[in-house]
Amino acid sequence: MKSLQNWKTFALSPLAGALTPLAFAPHHLHYCVLLGLTGFYLLCQGVSRRRAMANGYGFGLGLFGTGIWWTYISIHDFGGADPVSATLLTALLVAVLALFFALTAFIVSCIADMPGVWWRILAAAWAWVAVEYVRGYWLLNGFPWLQIAYSQLATPLAGYAPVGGVYATGFLLAASAFALGELIQKRLPGLTALAFIGLVWGGGAVLKQIEWTRPDGDAIKITLIQGNIAQNEKWLPENLAQSLNRYQQLTEAHWSSDVIIWPETAIPAFHSEVNQHFLAPLSAQAREHGVDVVVSLPVESDGGEYYNSVMTLGERERFYHKTHLLPFGEYLPLQPLSGWVLDKLQIPLGNFKAGATDQTLLEAGGHAFITTICYEAAFGNQVIGQLDQAAYLVNVTNDAWFGDSAQPHQHMQMAQMRALETGRYLARATNTGLSGFVAPDGRLISQAPMFETAILTAHITPMTGVTPYARLGDAGVFAVLTTLVGLVAGLIRYRRHFRAG
Repeated sequence: MKSLQNWKTFALSPLAGALTPLAFAPHHLHYCVLLGLTGFYLLCQGVSRRRAMANGYGFGLGLFGTGIWWTYISIHDFGGADPVSATLLTALLVAVLALFFALTAFIVSCIADMPGVWWRILAAAWAWVAVEYVRGYWLLNGFPWLQIAYSQLATPLAGYAPVGGVYATGFLLAASAFALGELIQKRLPGLTALAFIGLVWGGGAVLKQIEWTRPDGDAIKITLIQGNIAQNEKWLPENLAQSLNRYQQLTEAHWSSDVIIWPETAIPAFHSEVNQHFLAPLSAQAREHGVDVVVSLPVESDGGEYYNSVMTLGERERFYHKTHLLPFGEYLPLQPLSGWVLDKLQIPLGNFKAGATDQTLLEAGGHAFITTICYEAAFGNQVIGQLDQAAYLVNVTNDAWFGDSAQPHQHMQMAQMRALETGRYLARATNTGLSGFVAPDGRLISQAPMFETAILTAHITPMTGVTPYARLGDAGVFAVLTTLVGLVAGLIRYRRHFRAG
């Protein structure tokens, strides 16, 4: 009977994990994450450490198996792998990522045996975000996908994002779910649990009313160009002229804008190959019309190093070289062990070098802006370093690698969080979708449809001021959370000692 019960709980754990991605884009069933987390917490209670880890692993398999299955598309459809190899590589990624939830479950199961209901709740919530922090920054250059805070952009908990970023928001979300878990187990009175959850969520609602940044000058008119070049045609040499002509024609129709932005590698050729006959004339046109054009293309240095870059054309011609590279896309980690992957993932331009971390900010429309390229939008620390100098954010990306899946929607959701954390408008240009404008409160102002040639134009207000999160950064927030949980532990221990005395 005990063995049967173990199999029942292990079967439930993937279901709880699979429920959680429904809280994220494109589903937006925000409160499903509470159900998933509560189920995770209950599956870690009253079982052996080994069983808790198995349940946590099952949860991770369910979450990533349903939440990032789209990696198969990039590996098979565009990487050139056969269906079996693509399936195995996708399954391997899911299996590795699920280990993080096994680790979380192990820690939570250890905490479950400790006295003090509030200690258990807060310590378990800390363990959740601690493992998210490790996954977000240390696994193969960081993999923060499906961190729970991203699901809360439209809930009261979003009010905590400008204060503490995704880790403080995730901590409070996990604590709310774990309080429900203690309530279900009848170890926390109903009124107490509801009062705690009401305080947390009510506090977020109050914080959402605060404007942490302020306008800095007149609005500027920005146009985003979504060229909709099919990924399997983008890098074919015979299509280069057609791609350049499409973007040039769409640009020339919008010289009334202050800034025009193209998506990631909209120019599928090295800078040296297109500079004289294409970029220089385009830059001259931009100067003539008083417009700044932001383009993206690969750049080869004099030393033979490749960079994934953004370039401004017009009055100021400058480069930004991507600093946070995508493993197995822009570089191969764990060499030489990962060399065999190169044979499966035949992705063009997969040998980039990271740019310097102290690059001067690009300027367009009379204001400096923070630039992120594709994957960089997934990291809060990537955006806040020079925020005091920047008036808005620009993200260029190419999510065509993942087809018509949840990935472009999840990626946009992460980019929205960057706008919310920093109190800045975000202009996001993509190749096939989803291009869009995001307000400083994380709200989508406008968004282009998927797989259509589209033009989006909006007036955005340059902003100034620095949010509390931007001052702390992720490491600072995590240190504060650790100190808070440590103080609670010390207080509980002191009260026990005082009562015993």
